[in-house]
Amino acid sequence: MTIFALLTALLPLALQSLIPASSHQRQQDAVCLQIQEDISPASTVYFPGDDRYTAGIMHWASSSSENSICVVEPGSSEDVAAVRTSFAVKGGGHASNVGFSSTTGVQIAMSRISDVKYDAHSQTAEIGAGLKWDDVYAALEAHNVSVVGGRVSGVGVAGFTLGEGGFNNFGIVTKFTLKTFPSKGVWGGFQYVAGTDLAQNAAAVADFCANVTDPKANIISNYGKGYMIYLHLCLLACDDTNSFLRRPKSPPPGIFDNLLAVPTLFSDVSSRNMTSFVKLVPDSIGLRGAFHTVPILKFTPSLLDVIANESAFWGTKLAPKGAGLITYAIEPFQPDIYEHNPDKTAYPPVRDVGYLPLNLYFAWVSAEFDEDFHAAMIASGEVIRQAAIAEGQDITNGPLYPNYAFPETPLSEIYGENVAELRRIKQIVDPKDIMGLAGGSKF
Repeated sequence: MTIFALLTALLPLALQSLIPASSHQRQQDAVCLQIQEDISPASTVYFPGDDRYTAGIMHWASSSSENSICVVEPGSSEDVAAVRTSFAVKGGGHASNVGFSSTTGVQIAMSRISDVKYDAHSQTAEIGAGLKWDDVYAALEAHNVSVVGGRVSGVGVAGFTLGEGGFNNFGIVTKFTLKTFPSKGVWGGFQYVAGTDLAQNAAAVADFCANVTDPKANIISNYGKGYMIYLHLCLLACDDTNSFLRRPKSPPPGIFDNLLAVPTLFSDVSSRNMTSFVKLVPDSIGLRGAFHTVPILKFTPSLLDVIANESAFWGTKLAPKGAGLITYAIEPFQPDIYEHNPDKTAYPPVRDVGYLPLNLYFAWVSAEFDEDFHAAMIASGEVIRQAAIAEGQDITNGPLYPNYAFPETPLSEIYGENVAELRRIKQIVDPKDIMGLAGGSKF
């Protein structure tokens, strides 16, 4: 089915918004029943009270879940087109912004579209939009290959991938074709560091960011609540032909030495497959939560001190309001990371500067304090941004990473000068604005 056919089939019931509330509810129920009649046996509609309905609307962050009028689990691309009213599309359900993959209309849950098909000849994998990266890595390990994807458990393929571009603005994606690379695993894991050892750890992190140039090695350093951090270490190994054909038993000297020398409360670092690696970090599923981001050019020791102080301050201040997690994730990449792709992309709008997406993730228990946590994240992000600017970092116009940005973020702060071109493309592929029926940032 072409995207034009799909968008045409999703043409909205234009007069629905004019129907009184009680009649509107009956009309919506009728819509779900009509969908039930229109879809093939490969798909199913679920209503409130059914366990599959509950699974269909559930998100990793409970604050992202909404009660839809029904859940549609399409088993084919054709059946996706049976929905003709306000809707949302959920892949893995890891979105932190309410309304981006949730709705009070019809929830399309892609969980049935879950095939992984590896083509050894083209060295590609076709991946269904209902999968999580855990499932993808596990399926591909049988072929000794892998793909570039999420680094923790529970992240969906669809949102992660489309969040590098235009989200759901151009249609409903049912399948992704990704390039594979040979792989037999990684050396990696995580370690928890006590607050008393933060200074030594910060020095080691800053040293890694400044001096390690091996593109196969990376870390994520998470400052949490000010009293400890956890490090996510990962190394992919190459042989002399630059092929990922062996699982490293240990890292080459000089890459993680300073980090591994920091005393730990707990450590689990070893040679392992990718499935094991992504499942290492404890999940916070069920809590309310939100992401925020600040574009950074360099994680200096002084900036890391600011981040550590912010985690300590807000961890203490928000504890009485039910803070579950207060984390700041340091994600260093090589300065030339965006130069590997010569093609123009939606994000980042500029590829000659390697902005690093500092990730703020706050999780809490009660909806009563939603505004408090959101305000705290904005305030904390601004403190860090100003500290980076004071160091001389030119981040005033740095683009915000889409998957970490607040829902109210202006499109220009994510896509820069690309917004006009993205709107032009949107008009071509979706002239009737069918995807405007779905939530999320819109061009």
